[in-house]
Amino acid sequence: MNSLDWVVLIGYFGVMVAIGVWSHKRVDNVSDFFTAGGKMPWWLSGISHHMSGYSAVLFTGYAGIAYTYGVTSFVTWSFPIALGIAIGSKVFAPRINRLRSRLRVASPLEYLKNRYDLKTQQALAWSGMLLKIVDVGAKWAAIATLLSVFTGVTLNQGILITGAITAVYCTIGGLWADALTELGQFVIQLLAGVSMFVAVVLKLNDKGIGFFDAWDQPALHGHGKGLTGPYGTVFLLAFLFIKLFEYNGGMLNQAQRYMATGSAREAERSARLSAVLWLVWPVVLFFPMWMSPLLVHAKKPDGSDSYGLMTEQLLPHGLLGLVIVGFFSHTMAMCSSDANAIAAVFTRDVAPVVSPRARAWGERSGLIAARVTTVVFLGLSMAVATQVNSPAFKDIITVVIKWVAGLMGPIAIPMMLGLLRPFRRSGPTAALTSWSMGLLAFWLVNYPINWNVDGGVPLQYQVSVPLAVSLVLYILVGYLKPEDTPERLAVLERINTDGDGAMAAVPAPAGAGDDMVGAPVKD
Repeated sequence: MNSLDWVVLIGYFGVMVAIGVWSHKRVDNVSDFFTAGGKMPWWLSGISHHMSGYSAVLFTGYAGIAYTYGVTSFVTWSFPIALGIAIGSKVFAPRINRLRSRLRVASPLEYLKNRYDLKTQQALAWSGMLLKIVDVGAKWAAIATLLSVFTGVTLNQGILITGAITAVYCTIGGLWADALTELGQFVIQLLAGVSMFVAVVLKLNDKGIGFFDAWDQPALHGHGKGLTGPYGTVFLLAFLFIKLFEYNGGMLNQAQRYMATGSAREAERSARLSAVLWLVWPVVLFFPMWMSPLLVHAKKPDGSDSYGLMTEQLLPHGLLGLVIVGFFSHTMAMCSSDANAIAAVFTRDVAPVVSPRARAWGERSGLIAARVTTVVFLGLSMAVATQVNSPAFKDIITVVIKWVAGLMGPIAIPMMLGLLRPFRRSGPTAALTSWSMGLLAFWLVNYPINWNVDGGVPLQYQVSVPLAVSLVLYILVGYLKPEDTPERLAVLERINTDGDGAMAAVPAPAGAGDDMVGAPVKD
């Protein structure tokens, strides 16, 4: 990097902070901070939903998969995400929006107290927060890895720089700041991605390699196969099932985008836009990665540095800075949205249970608590990021694929299926059994069983078995021990009834005592 690249990078950081300061004017209460007051346009929500699913892991971990295996990086990653979101646009998005418009909640998990009970809500809230700390820690480590390639700063210095900038704008402006910065980041990534795409095509032409002839080169032998290596059919199906839950709200931050729109119909449109973007845009981003074996020799065994090396070689200064900004934009978009989601879970679901004072928070004190929680979460995730390459966590892609995908299912199954009428018989017993046994299955498959199987348990089973165990037990226990009380059925009716103008009951804050406050919805 030279001075021009630094100007672009510093200018980007300045714009992000400025957006946060401007967004501050739109945040008057906790609802504004966590769900934009339900006033976010569907197209902004859709772009924000799309951007909050990316991070620099794309340019490190998945760049390594693309370098090693080729197009399977798209077939087993962004394609199942696009398909999962498309399905979720009908199944989950409208119902999640009604959590805010009908039940007046500000956290995706807040409704669980009334849908199940307080113990279930707390189990999912605490485990979800801990998982998100690890998940975001991997994202900080990924962007710091890229920053070290270009600038020479240490991993910890890179984590501190990106985390501090993100903390400023997302703490000041809440979800509005997240969404508006993600819109700017989308434009930046559009310019950066197209620039890199063109640069690779031109470089291949200089080598006498045509756009379609590249796949015949020996270095790309087998790279045109959609399913290869450890990423086979079982992995694809497992990943599709996982992403169906994860990207429709199971990881919380995407649920907030659905909640932020004005109606269930707008939430559905938002999800459809995100699905289309996931289907089309990653192809532009992945093409340079697929061609990288023809242009660079990765220094790391997993190829995770290939995209960074290629960027340095192909782009002139200024454009290099823009692409680096693109790396930052994806990671900061995801991490800021995660921070906002976890702050919502803590202040709305956890704090009122553990502290009597929190139950009496007014608008001002609740907003202060939300901002403090956001900073604390970011600090903890940055601390975890310094340990990502330790023996406990191993490399970045291991954390993201194995830990996050494997542990997300037991948390998401009770949360997401609890929205749907067909699973109305499943109550707190089914939810807690599903959650606890899913976590146990993750530990067994990834550690004791993995240690005792020659060659280890294949990756697709490491990530899919916990979710499968949770799903089967959630349905089976619900059938054997139905707990569909009138109060829980009333919650389901509010979430599943069409029409967006109905008045909703207002549930008491978690731990406040009564199960439900307010009158039934009339449509």
